[in-house]
Amino acid sequence: MSADQTTLAFDWSCRVFADNGCGFPSPGLQSFLFKPMFTVGGLHFNKPMLLAILSSLVVVGVFWAAFSKAKVVPGKLQMVGEAGYDFVRRGIVYETLGKREGEKYVPLMVSLFFFIWIMNLWSIIPVAQFPVTSIIAFPAALAIVVYLTWMILTFRKHGFVGGMKNLTGYDKSLGPILPLVVVIEFFSNVLVRPFTHAVRLFANMFAGHLLLVMFTVASWYLLNGWLIPAGAVSFVMTMVMILFELFVQAVQAYVFVLLACSYVQGALAEHH
Repeated sequence: MSADQTTLAFDWSCRVFADNGCGFPSPGLQSFLFKPMFTVGGLHFNKPMLLAILSSLVVVGVFWAAFSKAKVVPGKLQMVGEAGYDFVRRGIVYETLGKREGEKYVPLMVSLFFFIWIMNLWSIIPVAQFPVTSIIAFPAALAIVVYLTWMILTFRKHGFVGGMKNLTGYDKSLGPILPLVVVIEFFSNVLVRPFTHAVRLFANMFAGHLLLVMFTVASWYLLNGWLIPAGAVSFVMTMVMILFELFVQAVQAYVFVLLACSYVQGALAEHH
């Protein structure tokens, strides 16, 4: 556990069969609480905030280095940048919004994808070892950006009355059940969607980090006496979880952006 973690950090002197009599130091909320690392202008910066800033710098830095002096015959970094950009553009945006409508939203979606992916990726980076998106404030802020974009596009495209019809699924052909449908659709679209958009990312990264911490702590705790083989098994599980987290981190970035594109598509769709 890093030095800037709260005083609730694990006691690494706890080992099975240890003389100090302490039990297994189960991971919990203490794994997500951090003391301020430094203060600037009255603002307290902790580890997740610093990693979020570093994520921004990494994304901007990589794409700047890849495309600031773009060549007809790309170098290795430019090829990587183009592959990443094209993956989001063609694999997510075009597939959801189409080429004509989607092109203008590609920069936003590319930025969201790689920013989220890098924030997730810190979970398995030595020293950092923490997914920024496991703190609900970060997914919530990104979900608010998508939500505001969705709402602005909806009312700009359809006007106030048409926008409300778009959000509530208003359709006279529904007959007597129309009021019920309007209430459910309004609640689902306007209130539930931004919540689930943020929580889906947060919950997956929160649970993943908790599992990694648990197997890591268990590996250390069990490496004593005749339970050393159990500690070795726990260590193997830690490696397996790291590989699994690599997959989940990319998938969660993909899903977040895919949903963002689907919201934009819904805002631009003609209401019938």
